[in-house]
Amino acid sequence: MRSTFALLCLFPILACMSSCNRGEPGRNKESARSDQSETGDESGQSDQWETRGGTNYGIFAPDDAWLEGDSLPYYGSENEWSRRMFEEAPADRFYKRRGQRQLLAILDGKPELAVEYCEKRLQQDPADPEIYYMLTLAYASIADERKTGKRKWLVKAEESMQKALDLGMPFGRFIAGPRELMEPVSERRIFRRLFAEASPIVHGPMLGNATADGISCWVRTAEESAVQLAAWKSADPSDTIFSSIAHTVAETDYSGVMELDGLEPETNYHYNILADGRTVFKESEIPSFKSWRPEDEPGLFRLAFGGCAGYTPDAEKIWNVILAESPDAFFILGDNTYVDLPGMPGPFHDYTYYRRYSRPEFRSLVSHVPVYSIWDDHDAAIDDIWMGPYVDKPDWKLPMIRHYQRLWVNPGYGTEEWPGCWYSFKQADIEFFMLDGRTYRTCPFGPDPTMLGPVQKKWLLENLANSTATIKVLVSPVAWTDKAKPGSHDTWAGFLDERDEIFNLIIENDINGVMLMSADRHRSEVWQVEWDGPYPMYEFLSSRLTNIHFHEIEPGAIFSYNELQSFGILDFNPMAEVPAASLQFVNLHGETVFERTFQIGR
Repeated sequence: MRSTFALLCLFPILACMSSCNRGEPGRNKESARSDQSETGDESGQSDQWETRGGTNYGIFAPDDAWLEGDSLPYYGSENEWSRRMFEEAPADRFYKRRGQRQLLAILDGKPELAVEYCEKRLQQDPADPEIYYMLTLAYASIADERKTGKRKWLVKAEESMQKALDLGMPFGRFIAGPRELMEPVSERRIFRRLFAEASPIVHGPMLGNATADGISCWVRTAEESAVQLAAWKSADPSDTIFSSIAHTVAETDYSGVMELDGLEPETNYHYNILADGRTVFKESEIPSFKSWRPEDEPGLFRLAFGGCAGYTPDAEKIWNVILAESPDAFFILGDNTYVDLPGMPGPFHDYTYYRRYSRPEFRSLVSHVPVYSIWDDHDAAIDDIWMGPYVDKPDWKLPMIRHYQRLWVNPGYGTEEWPGCWYSFKQADIEFFMLDGRTYRTCPFGPDPTMLGPVQKKWLLENLANSTATIKVLVSPVAWTDKAKPGSHDTWAGFLDERDEIFNLIIENDINGVMLMSADRHRSEVWQVEWDGPYPMYEFLSSRLTNIHFHEIEPGAIFSYNELQSFGILDFNPMAEVPAASLQFVNLHGETVFERTFQIGR
């Protein structure tokens, strides 16, 4: 049964391996490359060609992306459509690819090959618990396929699991699974004993969708449960208020969202989670949060932001550094875990998220600070993807959107008819427009390309024109300036007419106080974007949260930094005579590498 599932799960990517490349003359498979290609070494320095920035791009897509009569594929990529991300060289250089490469071998029905990969890796790093985790899955898969001799392989799986636990891996990783791959081990006595002793919460809590009087909280549980949040505003929990009850079930991967109302504005709250009536956190572990001010009431607001967060154990401490800055919210702006496997979501996609969601540093941050996410190419499908104008094509698009929704706790996900990863919200007289640059993006080499699609664009233009907020922030997963990634159509450089349509609306409606945010480029920087408006338009970009490799600094930026992993901090002040935002970039060591206040509007 396991092999059948693997074939179904991997069929779309297998088809990609035999896809043809069609496109403009000179834009062919041999000449196409990108600075997104994963080369470089683990020291933080990258091979020269990786950091130079791509200039020769192509049109790549699987065969089903060409509809009858079309000269261009309705979905595809500006980069090679293949499994290149999971080959030996990227796996050697980038930690985020190692477990993925091993898991793909298991899903391909080659668990012995996964064991070989793991054993080779153990020679270099015998103290890495992730290798033993993957050996557990590989041995379990071998046992599942054997008609005789199963016990030998299950014992090996148990031993590997114990080694991972001894090296510090939380048992929740084994509960989360992927469960269908962990099933042979989960039936063993040692697993059942550890399961009985484990926390009922595997992942989370993750806060989001905050307001002055409410907040949402996401969790993943060890088994199907009824979960509820209990919050109180003082040391005495006698004034406790309770959220709605959420039911975590297998169909939603044991995840659920609790909605808490009745908060007082700008008030500190402690909280606990009840799972089937049982409190989850010990007194010493109780998390907390602060409710927001009313959305139209001007006030100071601190935001942390960044993107490009491939799983890298040595850099995961950045979540602690962000938390130490005490932001009111955290924006994660795409390339959040690096899935890079177009097709129906399954164990591979889950595993890629489970690694991050199990990290204590990440769990600490998101249990105290509301998180807002959008997705980008490495989340939605593959490098430099355009996913096309349809809701139901390719057939894996809508399932991928639903999978993403189950993993986050955003205020919205597009519209009911046109789901995606866009939404807006207000806080402290600031309105944030969180944009989806992938779901309905069309081929940038075709006529009249769109990054947003007609529904999202209409929503943005109408709501931006009607916004009463003092500061309006347009948040994109890719750079607004056309100078951030020379030679590529993947940023707004490939959609300048649509970008100008947005900018012209701002000019024609005399909309004051607009600023830009973005991610995607592996560095932190400030740009003054060229436009014909009545005030300087600034773009704040930060997108090397945990990634090892960086992108080279391009000329023209006010400031750019790529030496270490980093993130941005914005302190908004809409009450100033001219609304302003003070920007800092902070690196992995907690060092402020840039600080300056920018006027927003006039």
